[in-house]
Amino acid sequence: MEEPQRRIRAAHAESTITVYQAYSPEIGLPAVREGRFPAAWKRDRMTWIKPSFLWMMYRCGWGTKAGQETVLAVEITRDGFEWALRHACLSSYVHGVHPDRAAWQRQLKRAPARVQWDPERDLHLRPLPYRSLQLGLSGEAARRYADEWTVAIRDVTPLAHEVHALVSGGDLDSAARLLPQERPYPLGDELVAHLRG
Repeated sequence: MEEPQRRIRAAHAESTITVYQAYSPEIGLPAVREGRFPAAWKRDRMTWIKPSFLWMMYRCGWGTKAGQETVLAVEITRDGFEWALRHACLSSYVHGVHPDRAAWQRQLKRAPARVQWDPERDLHLRPLPYRSLQLGLSGEAARRYADEWTVAIRDVTPLAHEVHALVSGGDLDSAARLLPQERPYPLGDELVAHLRG
């Protein structure tokens, strides 16, 4: 079955969804130890969460990029995730979705969350012909994410390195078996239309 152009694929349970971020060890390790983001985590900055493990690997270079050496799997409430989606604005102007560019800019300025669709990645981190969600959180959304929605934080850096080693060695089947089981995330039709633009 052909993949839709835009779809949220994620590891999710009945009440939670897993998203990924990568940080320096100074932020990432205390977050794992405490199960929540430390005070040093800037709650007044835009933070981007990614439900796609492989898109996160592309972004952080398998946990090797400076400042992104600690890869976190952050389990958050589905209620919180969906609140962010409902209050999100598309990160770029789309003719026909927004009345005009000025209206989109006003909406973007007010919205506590941003939706961006980026090409999903394969095990070699090459772009695929369909897109995955990146969700930017700022203001109220970033504070709620850090202090209300987060259920658990795990360090998946060892997993990133193991999958990368298998890919580098040409063992794609073993690498694929280690990937988090991401499946389509269920959303109502109205929310889907809002997000796809």
